[in-house]
Amino acid sequence: MREPSSVGFEGNGVVSSPPQALIERLKDYGQEDVFALWYELSPEEREFLVKDIESLDLSRIDRIIRCSLRSQGLPAAAIEPVPESNVSTVEERSQEDRERWLKMGLKAISDGKLAVLLLSGGQGTRLGSSDPKGCFNIGLPSGKSLFQLQAERILCAQRLAAQATNENSSSSVQIHWYIMTSPFTDEATRKFFESHKFFGLEAEQVTFFQQGTIPCVSKDGRFIMETPYRVAKAPDGNGGVYSALKSTKLLEDMASKGIKYIDCYGVDNALVRVADPTFLGYFIDKGVAAAAKVVRKAYPQEKVGVFVRRGKGGPLTVVEYSELDQSLASAVNQATGRLRFCWSNVCLHMFTLDFLNQVANGLEKDSIYHLAEKKIPSIHGYTMGLKLEQFIFDAFPYAPTTALFEVLREEEFAPVKNANGSNVDTPDSAKLLVLRLHTRWVVAAGGFLTHSVPLYATGVEVSPLCSYAGENLEPICRGRTFHAPCEISF
Repeated sequence: MREPSSVGFEGNGVVSSPPQALIERLKDYGQEDVFALWYELSPEEREFLVKDIESLDLSRIDRIIRCSLRSQGLPAAAIEPVPESNVSTVEERSQEDRERWLKMGLKAISDGKLAVLLLSGGQGTRLGSSDPKGCFNIGLPSGKSLFQLQAERILCAQRLAAQATNENSSSSVQIHWYIMTSPFTDEATRKFFESHKFFGLEAEQVTFFQQGTIPCVSKDGRFIMETPYRVAKAPDGNGGVYSALKSTKLLEDMASKGIKYIDCYGVDNALVRVADPTFLGYFIDKGVAAAAKVVRKAYPQEKVGVFVRRGKGGPLTVVEYSELDQSLASAVNQATGRLRFCWSNVCLHMFTLDFLNQVANGLEKDSIYHLAEKKIPSIHGYTMGLKLEQFIFDAFPYAPTTALFEVLREEEFAPVKNANGSNVDTPDSAKLLVLRLHTRWVVAAGGFLTHSVPLYATGVEVSPLCSYAGENLEPICRGRTFHAPCEISF
């Protein structure tokens, strides 16, 4: 509960001196310097500064800063490879398993037990756009944005679930989509969905909510002032989703809807299988609290985080590539022929709702954030300071049980992170991954392709409204010839 502030006013109602109660509270946390330039501010700027400080939960922020700084440099338990029993690999997966998991997943979707959680707080800055990343069109023949591709995969999963469970219509099956934005992307994201009529979804099955921000601090934990009347703040990382779901009471909203499982993913993957029924069935079958899709590392020095076990018999967690020394990164498991640390995290996760509640409470209690040294805009120009962030994978150490599910990179991972012209993870590279996969689907379904440029540089796009993962294409494709590039739709 915040204390009321006793504000000093001039005769005309303008704040004349910093509110004494607020100064005392700031002193308790060593942050009173925020008022250092008070007497140089205009009346409007003083009012803005007071409101800015009063909007901060100072005791919580102080706890986060202290716990995060204190945890730096503490020795962590040694890491071990993920036990083989925790992973379902592609080659070990039988057709019978796949069909059983698909059936289980479609039944759970039909019963309304699955929600989808999208992490979409980032702007497309590195893509040369100030729009939310999900608005980005990677150049497919259809011209669809990432948001539209994902929405249509949800529509397709709903239809497959309705057909599998003999529901009268796909509209009777609904997957709720929770979309986390940031203060920088919220309004533009909402407007984009409204202007596109929610891409065929019902407006009431989409819920937007914002991740939080947290002050940027100096190395001794003091707030950095972006301007004389505003504290520098930054989004609290994609792991801010846990506290945001709790503070907005959306975890309670999920429970009231009968949701039991949450499929969580990042926006910038053009091949993401949103609401994947097979992965959901695997997750339910294993009876675990958390699961993640993983791809094999392409080579030892690839800059990806990998799953490890932290300590003897400890929980699975993710370590960044910078934390793995060269010898560990290159070590090979002689029995399998794979790298010992080969399971890359690609931000495709599944959680139970009970576990999400546990994580939100645990992360809040522990209050440990990652500290990233960055250039922060300040009253002294750009200054080196610390941004505090949580990551989506911070949940895994809290999981009593975690299962990993290997997927093929060329089927499910087409990251869109850098502008065209960069070496990796560009719109062009993602577009080609989509076209090549869909071309294989069409040929397997008995279709033919003509093309005026080399086939490695083109292909066809299959609308997600036609097929989720290559199924049901024979009636559309068998014996037909398509000229690449083109979109195949109903």
